Amino acid sequence: MAYCISDECISCGACASECPVSAISEGAEHYEIDKDTCISCGACAAGCPVSAISEE
Repeated sequence: MAYCISDECISCGACASECPVSAISEGAEHYEIDKDTCISCGACAAGCPVSAISEE
């Protein structure tokens, strides 16, 4: 199951640097996760300082 980033994202980029498969990129409103690339490892959620990332 892929992870998703909520509107609570503060666009700090911490999650993108944690992702081992580079599935996270900066979107128009906040960072976004490419669901096809995500391997559901949870590294991004663990690295988010505002807990804006969760499993779908």
